[in-house]
Amino acid sequence: MSTPAGLELGPVAEEQKRRDLRRMKMVATGFLVGATIVFFVMRYLELRQGLAWAGYVRAAAEAGMVGALADWFAVTALFRHPLGLKIPHTAIIPRKKDTIGDALGDFVGENFLSEEVVRDKLGRVQVSQRVGTWVAQRENADRVTAELATAASGVVTILKDDVVQDLIEQVLVRKLLDKEVGPPLGKLLEGVLADGAHRHLVDLVCDRAYDWVTANQEMVLRVVHDRAPMWTPRFLDDMMADKLFTEVQGYAWAVKTDPEHPLRHAVDRFLTEFAKDLQSDPKTIERAERVKQQVVEHPDVQKFIGQAWGVAKGMILDAASDPSSELRSRVRDGLMSLGARLEQDAELRGRLDGWLADAAGYVVRHYRGEITTLITDTVAKWDAEETSRKIELQVGRDLQFIRINGTVVGALAGLVIYTVSQLVF
Repeated sequence: MSTPAGLELGPVAEEQKRRDLRRMKMVATGFLVGATIVFFVMRYLELRQGLAWAGYVRAAAEAGMVGALADWFAVTALFRHPLGLKIPHTAIIPRKKDTIGDALGDFVGENFLSEEVVRDKLGRVQVSQRVGTWVAQRENADRVTAELATAASGVVTILKDDVVQDLIEQVLVRKLLDKEVGPPLGKLLEGVLADGAHRHLVDLVCDRAYDWVTANQEMVLRVVHDRAPMWTPRFLDDMMADKLFTEVQGYAWAVKTDPEHPLRHAVDRFLTEFAKDLQSDPKTIERAERVKQQVVEHPDVQKFIGQAWGVAKGMILDAASDPSSELRSRVRDGLMSLGARLEQDAELRGRLDGWLADAAGYVVRHYRGEITTLITDTVAKWDAEETSRKIELQVGRDLQFIRINGTVVGALAGLVIYTVSQLVF
Protein backbone atom coordinates (compact mmCIF):
# COMPACT_ATOMS: atom_id res chain seq x y z
CA MET A 1 0.00 0.00 0.00
CA SER A 2 1.27 3.48 -0.83
CA THR A 3 0.83 6.85 0.79
CA PRO A 4 -1.57 9.18 -1.06
CA ALA A 5 0.68 11.51 -3.06
CA GLY A 6 -1.87 14.33 -3.10
CA LEU A 7 -1.96 14.33 0.70
CA GLU A 8 1.80 14.32 1.23
CA LEU A 9 3.12 17.29 3.24
CA GLY A 10 6.59 18.54 3.85
CA PRO A 11 8.05 17.85 7.32
CA VAL A 12 7.57 21.46 8.47
CA ALA A 13 4.03 21.79 7.13
CA GLU A 14 3.00 18.41 8.56
CA GLU A 15 4.36 19.27 12.00
CA GLN A 16 2.54 22.61 11.93
CA LYS A 17 -0.75 20.96 11.01
CA ARG A 18 -0.22 18.38 13.73
CA ARG A 19 0.26 21.16 16.33
CA ASP A 20 -2.82 23.01 15.08
CA LEU A 21 -4.91 19.84 15.27
CA ARG A 22 -3.65 19.05 18.75
CA ARG A 23 -4.43 22.58 19.93
CA MET A 24 -7.98 22.51 18.53
CA LYS A 25 -8.61 19.09 20.10
CA MET A 26 -7.55 20.54 23.46
CA VAL A 27 -9.90 23.51 22.97
CA ALA A 28 -12.84 21.28 22.04
CA THR A 29 -12.07 18.94 24.95
CA GLY A 30 -11.81 21.99 27.20
CA PHE A 31 -15.39 22.90 26.33
CA LEU A 32 -16.47 19.38 27.35
CA VAL A 33 -14.48 19.53 30.58
CA GLY A 34 -15.87 23.00 31.31
CA ALA A 35 -19.43 21.84 30.75
CA THR A 36 -18.81 18.83 33.03
CA ILE A 37 -17.43 20.99 35.87
CA VAL A 38 -20.33 23.44 35.55
CA PHE A 39 -22.79 20.55 35.61
CA PHE A 40 -21.46 19.09 38.88
CA VAL A 41 -21.17 22.50 40.57
CA MET A 42 -24.69 23.49 39.54
CA ARG A 43 -26.03 20.09 40.57
CA TYR A 44 -24.54 20.58 44.03
CA LEU A 45 -26.02 24.07 44.33
CA GLU A 46 -29.38 22.83 43.12
CA LEU A 47 -29.66 19.86 45.49
CA ARG A 48 -27.78 21.05 48.59
CA GLN A 49 -28.29 24.81 48.49
CA GLY A 50 -31.74 24.78 46.90
CA LEU A 51 -30.88 27.51 44.40
CA ALA A 52 -33.57 27.50 41.69
CA TRP A 53 -31.48 29.29 39.09
CA ALA A 54 -28.79 26.60 39.38
CA GLY A 55 -31.21 24.16 37.70
CA TYR A 56 -31.23 26.23 34.54
CA VAL A 57 -27.43 26.33 34.35
CA ARG A 58 -27.21 22.65 35.25
CA ALA A 59 -29.63 21.72 32.41
CA ALA A 60 -27.62 23.78 29.94
CA ALA A 61 -24.33 22.21 31.05
CA GLU A 62 -25.84 18.73 30.95
CA ALA A 63 -27.09 19.18 27.37
CA GLY A 64 -23.73 20.72 26.44
CA MET A 65 -21.97 17.61 27.75
CA VAL A 66 -24.25 15.36 25.71
CA GLY A 67 -23.72 17.44 22.56
CA ALA A 68 -19.95 17.51 23.06
CA LEU A 69 -19.76 13.75 23.60
CA ALA A 70 -22.04 12.99 20.63
CA ASP A 71 -20.02 15.20 18.28
CA TRP A 72 -16.72 13.84 19.64
CA PHE A 73 -17.99 10.36 18.83
CA ALA A 74 -19.11 11.44 15.33
CA VAL A 75 -15.82 13.16 14.45
CA THR A 76 -13.68 10.36 15.90
CA ALA A 77 -15.74 7.68 14.13
CA LEU A 78 -14.70 9.15 10.79
CA PHE A 79 -11.05 8.24 11.33
CA ARG A 80 -10.88 5.43 13.91
CA HIS A 81 -12.82 3.33 16.41
CA PRO A 82 -13.69 5.56 19.43
CA LEU A 83 -11.82 4.34 22.54
CA GLY A 84 -10.62 1.39 20.45
CA LEU A 85 -14.09 -0.18 20.56
CA LYS A 86 -15.07 -1.70 17.22
CA ILE A 87 -18.53 -0.23 17.25
CA PRO A 88 -20.43 -0.70 13.97
CA HIS A 89 -20.21 2.16 11.49
CA THR A 90 -17.04 3.64 12.98
CA ALA A 91 -13.55 4.07 11.43
CA ILE A 92 -15.46 5.03 8.30
CA ILE A 93 -12.57 6.39 6.19
CA PRO A 94 -10.16 3.43 6.72
CA ARG A 95 -12.95 0.89 6.33
CA LYS A 96 -14.75 2.52 3.41
CA LYS A 97 -11.68 3.87 1.59
CA ASP A 98 -12.29 1.86 -1.57
CA THR A 99 -16.00 2.65 -1.55
CA ILE A 100 -15.20 6.35 -1.18
CA GLY A 101 -12.76 6.06 -4.13
CA ASP A 102 -15.44 4.42 -6.28
CA ALA A 103 -17.99 7.06 -5.31
CA LEU A 104 -15.48 9.83 -6.02
CA GLY A 105 -14.73 8.35 -9.44
CA ASP A 106 -18.45 8.08 -10.25
CA PHE A 107 -19.03 11.65 -9.06
CA VAL A 108 -16.21 13.03 -11.20
CA GLY A 109 -17.34 11.00 -14.20
CA GLU A 110 -20.96 12.11 -14.00
CA ASN A 111 -20.45 15.75 -13.05
CA PHE A 112 -17.12 16.73 -14.60
CA LEU A 113 -16.48 14.29 -17.45
CA SER A 114 -19.84 14.34 -19.18
CA GLU A 115 -19.67 15.45 -22.82
CA GLU A 116 -22.19 18.24 -22.28
CA VAL A 117 -20.23 19.73 -19.37
CA VAL A 118 -16.90 19.55 -21.23
CA ARG A 119 -18.32 21.12 -24.40
CA ASP A 120 -20.04 23.87 -22.44
CA LYS A 121 -16.90 24.67 -20.46
CA LEU A 122 -14.69 24.77 -23.56
CA GLY A 123 -17.23 26.95 -25.35
CA ARG A 124 -17.21 29.50 -22.54
CA VAL A 125 -13.42 29.44 -22.13
CA GLN A 126 -12.77 30.35 -25.81
CA VAL A 127 -9.45 28.53 -25.91
CA SER A 128 -8.37 29.58 -29.41
CA GLN A 129 -8.86 33.29 -28.75
CA ARG A 130 -6.94 33.15 -25.48
CA VAL A 131 -4.14 31.13 -27.05
CA GLY A 132 -4.00 33.51 -30.01
CA THR A 133 -3.81 36.60 -27.81
CA TRP A 134 -1.13 35.02 -25.66
CA VAL A 135 1.08 33.61 -28.39
CA ALA A 136 0.87 36.77 -30.52
CA GLN A 137 3.10 38.51 -27.97
CA ARG A 138 6.77 38.20 -28.82
CA GLU A 139 7.96 37.21 -25.34
CA ASN A 140 5.40 34.43 -25.18
CA ALA A 141 6.26 33.22 -28.68
CA ASP A 142 9.94 33.21 -27.68
CA ARG A 143 9.07 31.17 -24.61
CA VAL A 144 7.11 28.59 -26.62
CA THR A 145 9.88 28.44 -29.21
CA ALA A 146 12.46 27.83 -26.48
CA GLU A 147 10.35 25.03 -24.99
CA LEU A 148 9.87 23.45 -28.42
CA ALA A 149 13.61 23.70 -29.06
CA THR A 150 14.33 22.03 -25.72
CA ALA A 151 11.84 19.26 -26.47
CA ALA A 152 13.26 18.75 -29.98
CA SER A 153 16.80 18.59 -28.59
CA GLY A 154 15.69 16.07 -25.98
CA VAL A 155 13.97 13.85 -28.53
CA VAL A 156 16.89 14.00 -30.96
CA THR A 157 19.39 13.31 -28.18
CA ILE A 158 17.66 10.23 -26.77
CA LEU A 159 17.19 8.65 -30.19
CA LYS A 160 19.80 5.99 -30.87
CA ASP A 161 21.88 6.96 -33.88
CA ASP A 162 22.27 3.42 -35.19
CA VAL A 163 18.52 2.77 -34.96
CA VAL A 164 17.62 5.96 -36.83
CA GLN A 165 20.33 5.34 -39.42
CA ASP A 166 19.03 1.80 -39.99
CA LEU A 167 15.52 3.22 -40.33
CA ILE A 168 16.71 5.65 -43.01
CA GLU A 169 18.58 2.97 -44.90
CA GLN A 170 16.09 0.14 -44.53
CA VAL A 171 12.86 2.08 -44.96
CA LEU A 172 13.48 5.21 -47.01
CA VAL A 173 16.24 3.94 -49.29
CA ARG A 174 14.58 0.56 -49.77
CA LYS A 175 11.27 2.22 -50.64
CA LEU A 176 13.11 4.36 -53.17
CA LEU A 177 14.72 1.28 -54.70
CA ASP A 178 11.51 -0.77 -54.73
CA LYS A 179 9.39 1.94 -56.34
CA GLU A 180 9.77 2.71 -60.05
CA VAL A 181 11.12 6.21 -60.43
CA GLY A 182 10.21 6.69 -64.11
CA PRO A 183 6.41 7.20 -63.96
CA PRO A 184 6.42 9.74 -61.11
CA LEU A 185 9.30 11.64 -62.73
CA GLY A 186 7.44 11.60 -66.04
CA LYS A 187 4.29 12.91 -64.42
CA LEU A 188 6.29 15.61 -62.64
CA LEU A 189 8.04 16.62 -65.87
CA GLU A 190 4.68 16.67 -67.66
CA GLY A 191 3.33 19.08 -65.06
CA VAL A 192 6.39 21.30 -65.36
CA LEU A 193 6.04 21.41 -69.15
CA ALA A 194 2.33 22.20 -68.90
CA ASP A 195 3.08 25.18 -66.66
CA GLY A 196 5.91 26.36 -68.88
CA ALA A 197 8.27 26.52 -65.92
CA HIS A 198 10.99 24.74 -67.91
CA ARG A 199 11.40 27.74 -70.21
CA HIS A 200 13.42 29.56 -67.57
CA LEU A 201 15.89 26.69 -67.56
CA VAL A 202 15.99 26.67 -71.39
CA ASP A 203 16.65 30.41 -71.35
CA LEU A 204 19.51 29.89 -68.93
CA VAL A 205 21.04 27.12 -71.05
CA CYS A 206 20.76 29.25 -74.21
CA ASP A 207 22.36 32.20 -72.46
CA ARG A 208 25.21 30.06 -71.19
CA ALA A 209 25.69 28.46 -74.61
CA TYR A 210 25.94 31.83 -76.33
CA ASP A 211 28.33 33.16 -73.67
CA TRP A 212 30.48 30.04 -73.99
CA VAL A 213 30.67 30.30 -77.78
CA THR A 214 31.56 33.99 -77.59
CA ALA A 215 34.26 33.40 -74.98
CA ASN A 216 35.87 30.46 -76.83
CA GLN A 217 36.57 31.81 -80.33
CA GLU A 218 40.23 30.78 -80.12
CA MET A 219 39.18 27.20 -79.30
CA VAL A 220 37.02 27.09 -82.43
CA LEU A 221 39.91 28.39 -84.52
CA ARG A 222 42.27 25.83 -83.00
CA VAL A 223 39.88 22.95 -83.70
CA VAL A 224 39.54 24.01 -87.32
CA HIS A 225 43.29 24.25 -87.75
CA ASP A 226 43.82 20.87 -86.08
CA ARG A 227 41.24 19.14 -88.28
CA ALA A 228 42.11 20.89 -91.57
CA PRO A 229 44.06 18.93 -94.21
CA MET A 230 47.80 19.52 -94.31
CA TRP A 231 47.73 20.80 -97.85
CA THR A 232 45.23 23.69 -97.29
CA PRO A 233 46.73 27.18 -96.99
CA ARG A 234 46.78 28.83 -93.57
CA PHE A 235 44.72 31.85 -94.67
CA LEU A 236 42.02 29.52 -95.99
CA ASP A 237 41.85 27.72 -92.62
CA ASP A 238 41.52 31.09 -90.89
CA MET A 239 38.70 32.13 -93.21
CA MET A 240 36.89 28.82 -92.65
CA ALA A 241 37.35 29.10 -88.85
CA ASP A 242 36.05 32.70 -88.78
CA LYS A 243 33.10 31.76 -90.97
CA LEU A 244 32.29 28.73 -88.77
CA PHE A 245 32.59 30.77 -85.57
CA THR A 246 30.35 33.51 -87.00
CA GLU A 247 27.71 30.98 -88.02
CA VAL A 248 27.81 29.19 -84.66
CA GLN A 249 27.68 32.46 -82.74
CA GLY A 250 24.84 33.76 -84.89
CA TYR A 251 22.89 30.57 -84.42
CA ALA A 252 23.46 30.69 -80.65
CA TRP A 253 22.31 34.32 -80.62
CA ALA A 254 19.19 33.47 -82.60
CA VAL A 255 18.33 30.66 -80.20
CA LYS A 256 18.95 32.95 -77.24
CA THR A 257 16.86 35.90 -78.45
CA ASP A 258 14.02 34.18 -80.32
CA PRO A 259 11.47 32.53 -77.99
CA GLU A 260 9.90 30.83 -81.01
CA HIS A 261 13.13 29.45 -82.46
CA PRO A 262 12.75 25.97 -84.01
CA LEU A 263 15.42 24.58 -81.67
CA ARG A 264 13.39 25.67 -78.66
CA HIS A 265 10.31 23.97 -80.09
CA ALA A 266 12.39 20.87 -80.75
CA VAL A 267 13.50 20.86 -77.10
CA ASP A 268 9.86 21.17 -76.01
CA ARG A 269 8.82 18.26 -78.24
CA PHE A 270 11.68 16.15 -76.97
CA LEU A 271 10.85 16.82 -73.33
CA THR A 272 7.14 16.15 -73.93
CA GLU A 273 7.89 12.80 -75.59
CA PHE A 274 10.41 11.97 -72.87
CA ALA A 275 7.82 12.67 -70.15
CA LYS A 276 5.36 10.31 -71.86
CA ASP A 277 8.03 7.64 -72.36
CA LEU A 278 8.96 7.81 -68.65
CA GLN A 279 5.38 6.94 -67.81
CA SER A 280 4.56 4.33 -70.43
CA ASP A 281 7.58 3.14 -72.41
CA PRO A 282 9.10 0.02 -70.81
CA LYS A 283 12.56 0.65 -72.24
CA THR A 284 12.70 4.22 -70.99
CA ILE A 285 11.40 3.16 -67.58
CA GLU A 286 14.04 0.44 -67.42
CA ARG A 287 16.79 2.91 -68.34
CA ALA A 288 15.54 5.27 -65.59
CA GLU A 289 15.73 2.40 -63.12
CA ARG A 290 19.30 1.65 -64.13
CA VAL A 291 20.26 5.29 -63.71
CA LYS A 292 18.56 5.35 -60.30
CA GLN A 293 20.43 2.24 -59.24
CA GLN A 294 23.73 3.70 -60.38
CA VAL A 295 23.08 6.94 -58.49
CA VAL A 296 22.12 5.17 -55.27
CA GLU A 297 25.11 2.81 -55.46
CA HIS A 298 27.56 5.61 -56.12
CA PRO A 299 30.16 5.79 -53.30
CA ASP A 300 29.47 9.47 -52.60
CA VAL A 301 25.75 8.83 -52.37
CA GLN A 302 26.27 5.84 -50.09
CA LYS A 303 28.51 7.95 -47.91
CA PHE A 304 25.87 10.65 -47.73
CA ILE A 305 23.18 8.11 -46.80
CA GLY A 306 25.43 6.67 -44.10
CA GLN A 307 26.00 10.12 -42.60
CA ALA A 308 22.52 11.54 -43.23
CA TRP A 309 21.23 11.18 -39.68
CA GLY A 310 24.42 12.51 -38.13
CA VAL A 311 24.31 15.60 -40.36
CA ALA A 312 20.59 16.16 -39.75
CA LYS A 313 21.02 15.62 -36.00
CA GLY A 314 23.84 18.14 -35.82
CA MET A 315 21.82 20.71 -37.76
CA ILE A 316 18.80 20.25 -35.49
CA LEU A 317 20.83 20.50 -32.28
CA ASP A 318 22.73 23.56 -33.50
CA ALA A 319 19.55 25.31 -34.61
CA ALA A 320 17.72 24.41 -31.40
CA SER A 321 20.51 25.63 -29.12
CA ASP A 322 21.02 28.95 -30.90
CA PRO A 323 18.30 31.51 -30.01
CA SER A 324 19.19 33.54 -33.11
CA SER A 325 19.10 30.60 -35.53
CA GLU A 326 16.99 30.83 -38.66
CA LEU A 327 14.92 27.82 -37.59
CA ARG A 328 13.95 29.29 -34.22
CA SER A 329 13.28 32.69 -35.78
CA ARG A 330 10.95 31.12 -38.33
CA VAL A 331 9.14 29.11 -35.65
CA ARG A 332 8.72 32.20 -33.47
CA ASP A 333 7.48 34.32 -36.37
CA GLY A 334 5.12 31.55 -37.39
CA LEU A 335 3.67 31.35 -33.88
CA MET A 336 3.19 35.11 -33.72
CA SER A 337 1.56 35.11 -37.15
CA LEU A 338 -0.77 32.31 -36.08
CA GLY A 339 -1.63 34.18 -32.88
CA ALA A 340 -2.43 37.38 -34.77
CA ARG A 341 -4.62 35.47 -37.20
CA LEU A 342 -6.48 33.78 -34.36
CA GLU A 343 -7.15 37.19 -32.84
CA GLN A 344 -8.59 38.55 -36.08
CA ASP A 345 -10.23 35.57 -37.79
CA ALA A 346 -13.43 34.61 -36.01
CA GLU A 347 -14.14 31.83 -38.52
CA LEU A 348 -10.78 30.19 -37.86
CA ARG A 349 -11.32 30.46 -34.10
CA GLY A 350 -14.71 28.84 -34.49
CA ARG A 351 -13.25 25.92 -36.45
CA LEU A 352 -10.44 25.36 -33.96
CA ASP A 353 -12.79 25.55 -30.97
CA GLY A 354 -15.11 23.12 -32.73
CA TRP A 355 -12.28 20.66 -33.37
CA LEU A 356 -11.13 20.96 -29.77
CA ALA A 357 -14.65 20.39 -28.46
CA ASP A 358 -15.09 17.38 -30.76
CA ALA A 359 -11.77 15.92 -29.62
CA ALA A 360 -12.58 16.46 -25.95
CA GLY A 361 -16.06 15.05 -26.47
CA TYR A 362 -14.62 11.96 -28.13
CA VAL A 363 -12.18 11.43 -25.27
CA VAL A 364 -14.77 11.69 -22.49
CA ARG A 365 -17.29 9.69 -24.50
CA HIS A 366 -14.97 6.76 -25.11
CA TYR A 367 -12.45 6.96 -22.26
CA ARG A 368 -14.40 8.34 -19.30
CA GLY A 369 -14.34 4.93 -17.67
CA GLU A 370 -10.56 4.70 -17.96
CA ILE A 371 -10.13 8.20 -16.52
CA THR A 372 -12.36 7.54 -13.51
CA THR A 373 -10.66 4.16 -13.05
CA LEU A 374 -7.44 6.10 -12.53
CA ILE A 375 -9.06 7.72 -9.48
CA THR A 376 -10.48 4.53 -8.04
CA ASP A 377 -7.32 2.50 -8.65
CA THR A 378 -5.17 5.23 -7.09
CA VAL A 379 -7.35 5.38 -3.98
CA ALA A 380 -7.35 1.58 -3.77
CA LYS A 381 -3.53 1.59 -3.56
CA TRP A 382 -3.47 3.95 -0.57
CA ASP A 383 -2.79 2.55 2.88
CA ALA A 384 -6.04 2.84 4.85
CA GLU A 385 -4.58 3.92 8.20
CA GLU A 386 -2.08 6.30 6.68
CA THR A 387 -4.77 7.82 4.46
CA SER A 388 -7.03 8.35 7.46
CA ARG A 389 -4.20 10.03 9.38
CA LYS A 390 -3.33 12.30 6.45
CA ILE A 391 -6.94 13.32 5.90
CA GLU A 392 -7.34 14.05 9.59
CA LEU A 393 -4.30 16.33 9.45
CA GLN A 394 -5.86 18.16 6.51
CA VAL A 395 -9.41 18.66 7.84
CA GLY A 396 -9.30 17.55 11.49
CA ARG A 397 -8.72 21.07 12.83
CA ASP A 398 -11.90 22.33 11.17
CA LEU A 399 -13.85 19.28 12.37
CA GLN A 400 -13.04 20.20 15.98
CA PHE A 401 -15.36 23.18 15.57
CA ILE A 402 -18.17 20.65 15.21
CA ARG A 403 -17.40 19.51 18.76
CA ILE A 404 -17.26 23.09 20.02
CA ASN A 405 -20.50 23.98 18.25
CA GLY A 406 -22.12 20.80 19.56
CA THR A 407 -21.25 21.84 23.12
CA VAL A 408 -22.57 25.39 22.70
CA VAL A 409 -25.69 24.47 20.72
CA GLY A 410 -26.44 21.55 23.04
CA ALA A 411 -26.18 23.86 26.06
CA LEU A 412 -28.53 26.42 24.52
CA ALA A 413 -30.98 23.69 23.50
CA GLY A 414 -30.88 22.19 26.99
CA LEU A 415 -31.50 25.61 28.56
CA VAL A 416 -34.50 26.22 26.29
CA ILE A 417 -35.99 22.77 26.94
CA TYR A 418 -35.55 23.09 30.72
CA THR A 419 -37.05 26.59 30.71
CA VAL A 420 -40.08 25.51 28.68
CA SER A 421 -40.61 22.51 30.94
CA GLN A 422 -40.55 24.77 34.03
CA LEU A 423 -43.06 27.12 32.48
CA VAL A 424 -45.38 24.33 31.38
CA PHE A 425 -45.23 22.20 34.53
